[in-house]
Amino acid sequence: MSKKGTPFNAAAISRITGATAKGNGGQIPAGSFASKAQSHHAKSCGGASKGSTGGKK
Repeated sequence: MSKKGTPFNAAAISRITGATAKGNGGQIPAGSFASKAQSHHAKSCGGASKGSTGGKK
């Protein structure tokens, strides 16, 4: 039986890509987990996150 985990949200993608960029001189390497996660999220959400400004209020 396969399990589906909790899908990534915009905040999770931001944390993943931020940590990856910090460790790679500001770049997200092609083929990295961060780039794959970001790409998957963009495709599954139809681009930008709906209703998210990306910042705290």
